[in-house]
Amino acid sequence: MGLSRNVSLWTGLRYKGQGPYLTFILHRVGGLGMGIFVTIHILASFLGGEGGVLVNSIYENWMFQIFIFFCALFHAINGLRITLLDLFPKLIEHEHEAIWIEWAVFLPTFGIAVLAIVTTALGG
Repeated sequence: MGLSRNVSLWTGLRYKGQGPYLTFILHRVGGLGMGIFVTIHILASFLGGEGGVLVNSIYENWMFQIFIFFCALFHAINGLRITLLDLFPKLIEHEHEAIWIEWAVFLPTFGIAVLAIVTTALGG
């Protein structure tokens, strides 16, 4: 028999776990986004003709590329933070500082990449 929890979706969405909870959710979104990308990529290789061109146009779209880059980069940096905290358990007490460092690495890297993607998409 599994655990019985009486928590509604609305209550779960209102949870204010702050930094650790946000990184938890974004890590899951990143993994799901990469899974969607791989699925679309595989579909494009099996479909031929107009179907393949349609699927290719989805992942060649600059907005989709920004989303996929967000997913891959955040998932990688957050995974590195999780790995470091798992390998060195004494650092768990500095989890919030590790999350700030994670964002300090992620935001400029992602910003530069978005600038490059948008500039290329706009023909610049």
